[in-house]
Amino acid sequence: MITHPEKVLFPDDGITKGELAQYYEAIAPLMVPHMAGRPVTMERYPSGIGHKGFFHKDVSKGFPAWLERVEVPKKDGTVHHPIVSDARSLLWLANQNCITPHVWPSRTPNLYHPDVCVFDLDPAVDDDPANLRRAAMQLRALLDELELPSWVKTSGSKGFHIVVPLDGTADFGEVAHVGHAVGRMLVARDPEHLTQEFHKVDRAGRILVDTGRNGYSATFAAAYAVRAKPGAPVSAPCTWEELESGAVGPQAFTLRTMADRVGRVGDLWADIATGARSLRRAMAQLPRG
Repeated sequence: MITHPEKVLFPDDGITKGELAQYYEAIAPLMVPHMAGRPVTMERYPSGIGHKGFFHKDVSKGFPAWLERVEVPKKDGTVHHPIVSDARSLLWLANQNCITPHVWPSRTPNLYHPDVCVFDLDPAVDDDPANLRRAAMQLRALLDELELPSWVKTSGSKGFHIVVPLDGTADFGEVAHVGHAVGRMLVARDPEHLTQEFHKVDRAGRILVDTGRNGYSATFAAAYAVRAKPGAPVSAPCTWEELESGAVGPQAFTLRTMADRVGRVGDLWADIATGARSLRRAMAQLPRG
């Protein structure tokens, strides 16, 4: 049961908590398989996106007995993350005013071995879509050289998320190393437009090739997650052809347009696991250091 479904979470669009819950209930058959087993960090907005939200990791109290959780170590103790295993648990997140569920790149029971390597292309400016598309295609080409098939989704924010499915044999340290090394190679090929400098003041207008999503306890927005931005954009799988042609942008799909989208294309990531690769060959080809 959704409490206070009339609460407005997106004031500019009149999107309520009830409408958010309806979206997650409808998208659950596609979304849950991509989230299953992954520790979740909730991005919550109890007063709507017009007010400051917060990130909520630990669910140690106030949760239903049926909710699956996983206990993971942290520096000064442990954290009990919720796990989304079905539509009911996804709706429970929505009832906590969680607009965006962020997930780990690994799943239980193999929490220390990611099954994806994530690259987040984050432009410093929003008005250069051609440069962003070029960067994404450059990254895809580099990953192809390393024999690492890649899949793409809109971030629902400023950029794109490029994901490499893994076979789970590499640990976090190895995945983070490969991710950073690939990012460094990509930047070296186009230093005028790309950077690994995290702080905007140091980017000089360049696109950040963010590989920091690949460390232990790091997260990225789940596939099909709504983002806490005006219009309720969705982080939605897309095709490389759509990206290259400019048919889709980072906020091309929204909570209110996704029903039509999935009705036409289904789950474009349904077969992502079939592309899972070992990182051993790529590690041998990457420069050391």
